[in-house]
Amino acid sequence: PKYLPREDGTPGQSNGVACAAIEHKMGLKASATCQMNFDDSIGWIVGEPGKGMAAMFTMMNTERVSVGIQGLGVGEAAYQAAAWYAKDRIQGRALSGPKYPDQAADPIIVHPDVRRMLMTMRAYNEGCRALSAWVSRALDAEKHSPEPEVRQRASDFIALMTPVVKALFTDLAFDSANLAVQCYGGHGYIRESGVEQYARDARITMIYEGTNGVQALDLVGRKLGAHMGRYLRSFFHPVSAFIEENNVDGPMKPMIEALGKAFGALQLSTATVAQRALKDPEEAGAASADYLRLMGLVAMGYCFAKATKIAGLQLFFGSEDKRFYDAKIKTATFFFERILPQATASFLAIKAGKKSLMALEDDVF
Repeated sequence: PKYLPREDGTPGQSNGVACAAIEHKMGLKASATCQMNFDDSIGWIVGEPGKGMAAMFTMMNTERVSVGIQGLGVGEAAYQAAAWYAKDRIQGRALSGPKYPDQAADPIIVHPDVRRMLMTMRAYNEGCRALSAWVSRALDAEKHSPEPEVRQRASDFIALMTPVVKALFTDLAFDSANLAVQCYGGHGYIRESGVEQYARDARITMIYEGTNGVQALDLVGRKLGAHMGRYLRSFFHPVSAFIEENNVDGPMKPMIEALGKAFGALQLSTATVAQRALKDPEEAGAASADYLRLMGLVAMGYCFAKATKIAGLQLFFGSEDKRFYDAKIKTATFFFERILPQATASFLAIKAGKKSLMALEDDVF
């Protein structure tokens, strides 16, 4: 407390608590951050001694999912701003010829590189949103399901996916915010546009409630081997079953094959990390960030594949939301063709191990 309480509970003398300075931050300026001084201050233990870490992580795990959702929110806002600007800003003509001949120039959304940025942002957001819904359903099941087995399975899945949601969503949010600035060009670098704030504000989500590097270490160091791999089964089993059930000839076959390859890379990476970590914990640390990204890409791919299957059925039965479901399939196709291939790069980086990462002497940096 700022003032020591008297016996009757009213504020008494100063407890030596003072704000020394307000920090000047890159972003998140609506929330003040300050330096606090505690000079000969008296504090009280809240709860049982020695139980503080457990209490903190009860809060921290929930907050990590919440921060991931913050990232998704920033990424969506950045995408909407960029999409609006790309349709409004006219400059040049489409490479294949004028698309809007009645205007002085075509809107920049006709240009392939602008569409690459917009589609990347859109795919990130839709993939993260679908994955967040999957995790959110598990959060509900963990708390409210009447079946103990369902509650346990949901708890395992949440434990595994919490670091993925926190780190993946916020990494991609910053990427989306950065792409929004790029879509705006020089105008995006000016504060008046508003999109530069997304980049500044999104950056903190990669840091607080446990940096994304810590999330990756938590995933590889604590979650993979927990209970003899039980957490992993909550994710691997449904993905494996979906691939097996849907690996048939049809319009979805290329997606299922791509998902199967990425999932295979994740399985191999899991075995590699587990084997190497037993001999050298630095190997697990060296692989952690790439492993988390690989798991996140597979999880998003699984969600996109399920969404595509549902969208295809809705279109087949003549849904009135034809444009919505058609856009869902096209976004999923972009994800599988242009984003999921990053899984191969992550796998190769994991396979390379720690040698080149740890080779340079400290004093050479």
